[in-house]
Amino acid sequence: MNANQQQRVKLLSAVIGASAVVAMAALGVIFGVVSSAEPGQVVGAVAPQASEQTVTTTTPPPVPETGVATPSVTATTPSGFMPVTKP
Repeated sequence: MNANQQQRVKLLSAVIGASAVVAMAALGVIFGVVSSAEPGQVVGAVAPQASEQTVTTTTPPPVPETGVATPSVTATTPSGFMPVTKP
């Protein structure tokens, strides 16, 4: 490479770097509008449609409906498998 080509490569690199800085500054201005000092969108404490709802309470049954769950299907172990001992 001769001196003229080196100078062009340096100039091209400088132009690319400066373009990147300008692009990042522009993006910073565009997306930097939101500030931590300003509150974001604030939602009210109670939604308007929920302010006049009624609550219905029910008493749970004294005994669970199903005491012990039992399988509805049983299967046997195929031959060649180790038998399963039930406790």
